[in-house]
Amino acid sequence: MSSEQFDSLRLELRRGCVVMAVLAQLRSEHYGYTLKKELTDRGMDIDEGTLYPLLRRLESQGLLQSEWREEDKRNKRFYKLSPTGRQILKQLVAEWQHINQSIDRIL
Repeated sequence: MSSEQFDSLRLELRRGCVVMAVLAQLRSEHYGYTLKKELTDRGMDIDEGTLYPLLRRLESQGLLQSEWREEDKRNKRFYKLSPTGRQILKQLVAEWQHINQSIDRIL
């Protein structure tokens, strides 16, 4: 397998994990920069070109809530899970655990 094939498959595997990581991190409120930093500090580096469109999509799906606020004399958009987002995150975590158990048995 070429490194290009591996990179493509790795990105495909990672894509769903990024959504769950963002939702989990937004159990507490963050604005984009602090969210990106927290995720990176925990080993999930996300490019800004991926993160911000994902935040907008998750908000349009009703999973996140956001509001603009001034902090340090700058307007920042703060995100947090909506009640629906909390429910979905619980379901995703349960599904993730089930998939992990299945993969562990297969491997």
